[in-house]
Amino acid sequence: MPSYETFTDSDAAFAQAQLGRPMRGVAGVAYRCPAGHPGVLATYPRLPGGPPFPTTYYLICPNAVLAVSRLEASGIMAEMTAKLSTDPGLAEAYRVAHEAYLSDREALAREIGDEVPEIAGFSAGGMPTRVKCLHALVGHALAAGPGVNPIGDEALALMGDFCSEATSAGEETSSDD
Repeated sequence: MPSYETFTDSDAAFAQAQLGRPMRGVAGVAYRCPAGHPGVLATYPRLPGGPPFPTTYYLICPNAVLAVSRLEASGIMAEMTAKLSTDPGLAEAYRVAHEAYLSDREALAREIGDEVPEIAGFSAGGMPTRVKCLHALVGHALAAGPGVNPIGDEALALMGDFCSEATSAGEETSSDD
């Protein structure tokens, strides 16, 4: 499991400003943007109060969210899903990413003494057979690092420099399109 940093009061304020509500079930910060704010939060698989929460890596960097939303709007997910059926190496790497995601979630579940059977075997983003949510896949790729989630890595490459120090203080990047 990738390591994560303590979720501070400052991190909580940043996350709340991005989401419009307090984050629940946060284990820690799994990825920080260059300016130091949280970009991906690691979350426990069960929220306080009981409901399961399958999103282990929650993408909250506003610039990354915007860049991923633009990719999703372009229709790239259908192309990526099609590539999984024609590229056996990619399909296998994506299956391994699915297993890594499940392993990470299981480690977080152990931290809270829970197995969360309701979501056992289900990862995120459509893994292992399709591409459904690039936000989840990019969050996984940023948290785990390059080479773990090939679709998340591909999306990151397509996003370019979404989180430079100049734009990562919570401001949206501008678009000239």
